[in-house]
This record gives sequence, structure tokens and C-alpha cells, in this order.
Amino acid sequence: MNPKAPLKIAILLSGGGRTLQNIQNAICREALDARIVVVIASNPECYGVTLARQLGLPVHIVSRKTFGNTAGFSQALWAIVRQAQAELVCLAGFLSLITIPEDFAGRVINIHPALLPAFGGKGMFGHHVHEAVLAAGCKVSGCTVHYCDQTYDTGPILVQRTCPVEEEDTPDTLAARVFEQECIAYPQALQLIAQGRVTLEGRRARIRL
Repeated sequence: MNPKAPLKIAILLSGGGRTLQNIQNAICREALDARIVVVIASNPECYGVTLARQLGLPVHIVSRKTFGNTAGFSQALWAIVRQAQAELVCLAGFLSLITIPEDFAGRVINIHPALLPAFGGKGMFGHHVHEAVLAAGCKVSGCTVHYCDQTYDTGPILVQRTCPVEEEDTPDTLAARVFEQECIAYPQALQLIAQGRVTLEGRRARIRL
């Protein structure tokens, strides 16, 4: 019997590419049975583009500003994803809302730097999230890997990891602690999918042992 082929993934990013690097590191150390087949950036000037090229990955720029609406932007993006024959799309600090077509329903995931459903939604990204967690006086924070639907941060939750919120935390120190958990959670979630262990049942993502 032939071994299962690596999961073919597309990475969508808008920033520095730390999550891209984390996923590629997991692949290189054989902790993740996947292969990045394309990287798509919404910001042509972000460092993620430079990083992807340094890693020898195919990179495309699809800038939201060049399209009059979300539909046209999404159509251009999905054309690239399909051409690359990606099986799963991973949002990695991708800040533009996209419309998910029927053939990719249940095939798009994202990581959020808080414990959803708290501190999610439009405008809740990056330091905005950590500032909100600190303002709320939370004692615990963390990250959430979830499936994407047509709105922000509302799809089925796949993996969550936690970390403490310390008394003297700033948004920067909390962000660093949360990112340590992101580096574990995203490859873990991807590997579950690569192993065929995840089933979506309504709003729940069930994981088989």
C-alpha cells in the first residue's frame, strides 16, 4: 500500500510570515505531513512575501485594494488556489475577509490569538485582541484554530491551547506568550486534518482517536 500523500496546503498572509515559517518548520522536522504548494499575500510590501521567496515557495500577490468588491478579490484568490491544487487553505495573519466558495467549504482554517468565541469578530486581530483580554481582566488567554465560514472567527473550533495572563503583562508580553502556543496549535491542527481524523458535524469539529 502506498503511503498517503502529504496534504497540499495554501497559505494566505498579510504580514511578517511568522506563521508561515512555523508551518514550514513543522514540515521540515517531519512533525507535519503536508506540503505548501502556494503562498498568497494581500499586501505586496509585507515581509511574508520575502520570506516565502527565501523558502523557495511559489508566491502570488492579490491586493484587496485593486478590486472594487470582496467578490472580485475572492474570485482572483480562489483561481490561484485551485490552480495550485491545494486541498486546504490556511489563513496566517490574513487580514482581508474573503468569500469561501462551495468547493472549499470546510477546507479553510485560521488561527486566532484568543480563546474563541471570546475576543473575536471584525477588528479583533493582533494587539487589539491582547489589549481587550487585558482590559477584561482575564486570568487565562491562548489561541484557537478554527474552521472558517463567511464571517470573522465564527467557524467550528478545532484546537485550543491556553496560557496564563500575568499581572504585569503588556499587550506585547502577552502576545509573545500566546504565540508560543500558536506555534504548537497550528501544526497540531493541520496534522489532525492530514491524518483524516477530523469530521465536521454542524458547528462541531470532532476528532477521532
